[in-house]
Amino acid sequence: MTILTDNSHARGVVASPARYFYFNMALACMAIAIIGFAPTYWLPLARGSFSGAPVIHFHGFLFFTWTLYFALQSWLAASGRTARHRSLGIFGVSLATAMTIFGFLVAIEAMKRSAAMGQVNEGIAFAIVPLSGIAFFAVVFTLAVVHLRRPETHKRLMLLAGISLLDAAVARWFLTFLAPPGPLGPPPVFVTIPPAFVAYLLLVVAIIHDRRTFGRVHPVYVYGGLALIAVKLLNWPISVTSAWHAFAGGMLAMAQ
Repeated sequence: MTILTDNSHARGVVASPARYFYFNMALACMAIAIIGFAPTYWLPLARGSFSGAPVIHFHGFLFFTWTLYFALQSWLAASGRTARHRSLGIFGVSLATAMTIFGFLVAIEAMKRSAAMGQVNEGIAFAIVPLSGIAFFAVVFTLAVVHLRRPETHKRLMLLAGISLLDAAVARWFLTFLAPPGPLGPPPVFVTIPPAFVAYLLLVVAIIHDRRTFGRVHPVYVYGGLALIAVKLLNWPISVTSAWHAFAGGMLAMAQ
């Protein structure tokens, strides 16, 4: 009788529409990434008016591939195809590693471009935004891999990693519609905070889902969310310190 009850409960869990929550969130992340980069990358690329170093294009390819991979993996897990989900895990590790490497390379490329425009200090200050962002993603993704055998923790860490990448996409719309006209250069670091908090509204959705479904908020969202917000807010004061300029400036000097 106990076995029948447990099996019935398990089937009820599998049949619940809530199992697709993380898949829907992955689709939301993908939509934000694609729509966000449309005015500054996808549309200019389609018109043939986008000019950028090859590293920029490969970086875009990797990050777009990530959105597809994240959605696919979320769907496989939600539909009960856990064996296939796990078999694709090694691809995810390779992809995240490549994303981290090229995220750093693109940040250095941006500093070089700013230096060529005569805005060395501005470029070095702004570099903290992409560098801290890709570092946060790498740390959270690593924690997700470490917690593979704890699915409730693993999937929340993966979602947190995905959300952490979206501030750049949202910022492109701020840049397109709110930035003053004129030659583009590295913006002040503080202007990256509002777009980030718009992107982080997905984290609020996840927190509300946890609260309504389980009656509590998972520690990943509590501590991970606080860490995500802290990193974004601390970017501004740290970016103007001599220590940061010495560190990022050293990276720029080695790249030139």
